[in-house]
Amino acid sequence: MDNQDIKNRFGIIGNSPLLNRAIDVARQVAPTDISVLIQGESGAGKEVFSHIIHQLSARKHGPFIAVNCGAIPEGTIDSELFGHEKGSFTGAHEARKGYFEVVDGGTIFLDEVGELPLGTQARLLRVLETGEYIRVGSSKVQKTNVRVVAATNVDVYEAVKRGKFREDLYYRLNTVPLRVPSLRERKEDVNLLFRKFIVDFSDKYRSPSVQLTPEAQELLMNYTWPGNVRQLKNIAEQIAVLEKERIVDVDNLAKYLPTETVSSLPVFVKGNTKDDFSERDLLYKVLFDMKKDMVDLKKLVVELIQNGVNPGTFEQNSPYISQLYNEVTPGAANLLGEEHRQPTITIHNPTQNVKPGADYMSYETQEAEEVEESLSLVEKESDLIKKALKKHKGKRKAAAQELGISERTLYRKIKDLNLD
Repeated sequence: MDNQDIKNRFGIIGNSPLLNRAIDVARQVAPTDISVLIQGESGAGKEVFSHIIHQLSARKHGPFIAVNCGAIPEGTIDSELFGHEKGSFTGAHEARKGYFEVVDGGTIFLDEVGELPLGTQARLLRVLETGEYIRVGSSKVQKTNVRVVAATNVDVYEAVKRGKFREDLYYRLNTVPLRVPSLRERKEDVNLLFRKFIVDFSDKYRSPSVQLTPEAQELLMNYTWPGNVRQLKNIAEQIAVLEKERIVDVDNLAKYLPTETVSSLPVFVKGNTKDDFSERDLLYKVLFDMKKDMVDLKKLVVELIQNGVNPGTFEQNSPYISQLYNEVTPGAANLLGEEHRQPTITIHNPTQNVKPGADYMSYETQEAEEVEESLSLVEKESDLIKKALKKHKGKRKAAAQELGISERTLYRKIKDLNLD
């Protein structure tokens, strides 16, 4: 039987080289008894190839069963595949045969095999290697003669590297790999498939046949088809039922095609990194950011002091400094909690000259000496005027600008405070 005979028998439409290659592999491997792993996107038609392999094999008169591994709960998958004994778990009121026992002498198609739990994968590996299995709740080893054809729409090799799929099972299943091409890889077959589906649905619903304009055919062929043949079939059915016009142009066809929202921006994909971003890595990052922010904050305080801010006035300006701190380190403040949101500032030797690079801040590393100071506004004003005059070497105009007052006001205050 050649490829065209297989297409006619199993209703396969298309002349794509990739499709012909997949059919050729299925035809050659069918007479053997080795395991086959069918890979391809969801909706590409992987189950059709499992039927080809079974019907062209010596087991064609034996039973065939297709099992969707992703649709069976993890707690019952072992029972479904291998059976169980009465009383082996809650609800097991009687013994039950599993699929491997029922399909003895035939073929079992394990769809979405990548969804199997690791424990079930170990049981499956034993069946593939020795033909033996044990029912759930039993200690008796049973034999079966079943050919396994598996399929998956995920990259199993990547799952092996992430520890989600057993490596030995992967190589045991992948004796002969068979890849079913996606619909966007066989664009030349899109319009052939659409015409076949339209004819079938027109007969089914007794509606006039639909034709596409050349522009609409071009749009149909260049669409990405994330749902593959299944999606194309659904759209053909919608058009056959809903479209009033028998000649469908590009505008009418576009109404049935979902809008493509593929972004070109980089995104995080689970599994692209060696391990998921761990909590330890996040903590390290926050700590390094905190260290950098504290260095920046210290430089800011040194700059303030060098620009003439009196260290003794830090207490008065603490709300302003705290605001600066929270602006510099918002993430660290939120992470560490309320007790660490505002730094405790200790001034070391405030009467000494300021030296660049000096450590003016610490987290309560030294206990600051408490000095009782005068609260007299007159004395404060007198001290500020003296310091401004000293800083500008007696130049009253510059001192007045530093203090933010007029030169005339400065003269008056010098006289009133006897600062001559």
